[in-house]
Order: sequence, then C-alpha cells, then structure tokens
Amino acid sequence: MENGTQILRPTQDPSECTKEVKSLMWVYVLVGNIVRGMGETPILPLGISYIEDFAKSENSPLYIGLIETGAIIGPLIGLLLASFCANVYVDTGSVNTDDLTITPTDTRWVGAWWFGFLICAGVNVLTAIPFFFLPKTLPKEGLENNADIIKNENEDKQREEDKKEKYGITKDFLPFMKSLSCNPIYMLFILISVIQFNAFVNIISFMPKYIEQQYGKSSSDAIFLIGIYNLPPICIGYIIGGLIMKKFKITVKQAAHIGCWLSLLEYLLHFLSFLVTCENSSVVGINTSYEGIPQDLYMGNNVFANCNVDCNCPSKIWDPVCGNNGLSYLSACLAGCETSIGMGINMVFQNCSCIQTSGNSSAVLGLCDKGPDCSMMLQYFLILSAMSSFIYSLAAIPGYMVLLRCMKSEEKSLGVGLHTFCTRVFAGIPAPIYFGALMDSTCLHWGTLKCGESGACRIYDSTTFRYIYLGLPAALRGSSFVPALIILILLRKYHLPGENASSGTELIETKVKGKKNECKDMYQKSTVLNDDELKTKL
Repeated sequence: MENGTQILRPTQDPSECTKEVKSLMWVYVLVGNIVRGMGETPILPLGISYIEDFAKSENSPLYIGLIETGAIIGPLIGLLLASFCANVYVDTGSVNTDDLTITPTDTRWVGAWWFGFLICAGVNVLTAIPFFFLPKTLPKEGLENNADIIKNENEDKQREEDKKEKYGITKDFLPFMKSLSCNPIYMLFILISVIQFNAFVNIISFMPKYIEQQYGKSSSDAIFLIGIYNLPPICIGYIIGGLIMKKFKITVKQAAHIGCWLSLLEYLLHFLSFLVTCENSSVVGINTSYEGIPQDLYMGNNVFANCNVDCNCPSKIWDPVCGNNGLSYLSACLAGCETSIGMGINMVFQNCSCIQTSGNSSAVLGLCDKGPDCSMMLQYFLILSAMSSFIYSLAAIPGYMVLLRCMKSEEKSLGVGLHTFCTRVFAGIPAPIYFGALMDSTCLHWGTLKCGESGACRIYDSTTFRYIYLGLPAALRGSSFVPALIILILLRKYHLPGENASSGTELIETKVKGKKNECKDMYQKSTVLNDDELKTKL
C-alpha cells in the first residue's frame, strides 16, 4: 500500500514476544472484589430482618420496596458513570488521543475502566459513615406509649433469654438450618431464585454485548441505553409493588399469586424480543463474498481474492473499513486500497480495487452502519425491555414477602443470608462462565495478540448470538414456573392468620396431613394473639 497511515499489524518478531511479561494486576482486582463482597454481604440479610422485626407487617413491604429501589438507583448512576468511562480511552493522559485510528464503536476500543473504581471507592467510604450511628434496636412501629414500649422490650428480652437457654449462642445454627431445610416453601423459593437468577445474570451481563452486536452500538452507548430504559422502570415497579402490598394488605397467598402470574406475563412478553432483530453486518471474507453475496461462516482462505492477492496482506488482522458500496472489509489492505488521505479517525482510503462501484472506490475506518431500520428495531427492543423490567419488578416485592413470611422471625436473618448465598454461588458465579462460553461459540473472527495468540472476538454471528442470548434464559425461566406452581399448591394447606384482618401476612405453620418425618418436630405450634401479635410457644 502506498500510504503512510497507521495500519495495525500483528508483529512477527519473536524477541518481542519473549520480552513481554503478563501482568498480575488482576490479582488486585480479585482481592478487591472479595473484600467488597465480605463488606456488603451482611447488609441484605441483616437489613431486611431488621425492617421485618421493627416495622408493622403491612408497612414492611413498602420499606423493602424502597430499599430495593435504592439498590437500583445505585446501578443506574453506576451505568451512567460506566458509559462516561467507556467513552474515554483507557490510556488517556499517557497517549495522544488525536492519533488514535479507532473510535468507541470499534471492538478494539478499551474504555477507562479504572476511573470508575476510584470514584466508587470514595463514595463507599462516605456512605459507610451513617451506619455507625444506627441503633442496635428500635421500638416496634406503632407502639406509641411508654408502657407498650417497655412491654415490647421485655418481651424481646425474654425471647432472647429463652432462645439462649434452649440453644446457646453457638448452637442456634444447626437447629435453624434443619428447620429451614425442612420448610418446603422456603426450599422451593431458593430453587426458583437460583434458576431465575441464572437467567437474569446472563441477560444483564451480556446485554451491552448483545446491543453492540445486534444493533451496531458502541459499548458506551449500550450501557447508557440500559441505564435509561431499564433501571427507572424497575425502581417504579418496586415502589408500586410495595404500595400495593401496603394499601390492600395483601396476604401471603395473594402475594404468591401476584408474583407468579405477573412473572408469567413478563415471561410471555420476553418472546417478542425474538422479532425485533437486525441482520448480520456484511463483512467481506467472513460472511459475504467479494461479489457481495452472503456466504457461510468464516473460512481462512476466503479473505483473499484476485483484487488483493498481490498485496501481501495479513489474513488475521482486524482493522475494518467500510466501502462506499455498503460492504465492510477486514482491513484497507484486503479492500485493495492504494492511497489514503487524512489522519486518525478521519482517514479515507482511495483507489480500492476490491470495492466494486462506479466512480472512485473509497473506504472509511470502521464497520458500515446497519441503517435506519436497525435503529428502529433497537427502539422496539428497548421499549420491550423497559416493559418487562417494570412488570417483573412489580412482582418482585410480593414474591420477596413470601420468602420472608414463610420463616419464623428468629430464622429470618439466617434464611435471607442463605438465600443470598445460594443465588450467588449457584447462579452468580457459574452463569457468566457457561454463558460466556456459549457466546464465544458464535464468534466469526478472533483478534490476534502480538505473539499470534487468540485475542477478543471481533464479530459474532448475530443470528446464533440472538438465539442463545434470548433462548437460554427463556428455557431457564420456563423451568422455574414448576416449583412456583408447587408453592401455590402448598400454600393451600397452610393456615394464614388474619386473612380477613389487617395483619394477615404472617404464616402460621401447621402440619400437613399424612406427612410424618423428622422435620415435623422442627415446626412449633403457634397461636395468634390480639390480632397483631404472633407468639411462638417454645
């Protein structure tokens, strides 16, 4: 090629390969995430049980909804921050960004991921300060006079003393674990959570990549759109769900039905996403021939043609250009371009022998845009995603109250903690691994590192990518409705106190007819006193 432009080429110098030492900085990131996880783990189980213990039963769904809303506002701000950081080059300050030949829409672009960590670290320190002023205990909400407060405190102290006498401080764990494991509704709820969390971890983790590949957006734009379209509806859904539980004094049975059928509605709505799609980007030598005819998956020898066979172009390079014929090429060299004008991202290649068009054949840096029709499909997808987020979050608070009210009060901290542990261990850790492996199987062209090793995927088969991204979560979530229906059936066999009264949201455990096993001893007889008090006889 007769130009002085910067065309990225993989080096063939073996000495440079031997000099390069792999960085161990990922260890610091790993340790930091472990410490962060240790710090945030107690917040959910202890915080939720704290609210359940000191709030009125009809008010706690609203309070929990507000907490969950706050947990969404944080990621919303985080996504906006991530969108900004992703739009800043990773080495900004140490390189001249004017000399860059790639833009944020290029798959080789790496944003300033480290900048967000610095900001969030300072914010975390500030938000930790108010927790030091949180009281250890509070009077039960609604007890307005001192006599009631003193009586409530005495009852709490008596319960603590009785519990210590029976189990001992260090002996509570195993009895509580046995009681929870023998609670069929609790165990089924954990199963549902693990299955659905597997689906949602996959959807959330790979949604930016899906929007990039399916609709041709940059990573920063994809993150920004997710934050704008998905998180506000989730916040609204949490608040409305809590208000409905408070306003209509929803019982556990009613909450279970609301959560199940709203989730089913959102699940059916999810299938419409299969219809709002875009075609694969037409890249010559990968999925399109040099004559512009679509072809099957990437074959190594297809990147060359008579128009570029004498250019000595590297076949593994990824420096895409868009020809004025509407087709993309792996590099300007493979497009047969001879000259170029301009610098940086404004560079234009001319006299491209492989671009079959009337007049001057030219190309510009980057893949070709997918067109206005694809932009419209993206809008439909985002609207569907927003509707799904709202409906599912509307069902989240009623469903969460089923979890809380199926346990005895002294088991709630352990129960919520165990629920969080199971979802993170059996869904949060493995889901991105196996889902990422499936995503990699749809790759059409891998980037190459300096020593010829495989790098990141540059372009995917968007059709197969779509089927995996939308289909696997749909299959997982579909299977979760089986234990959900079993919970609805089991709830018919349980007596729900105050179902026609104002406080009817706590579950009294009763024996299921015909069932005799070791779990039966763990369920203690309970009675309802004064309509608003549930006293467990130990």
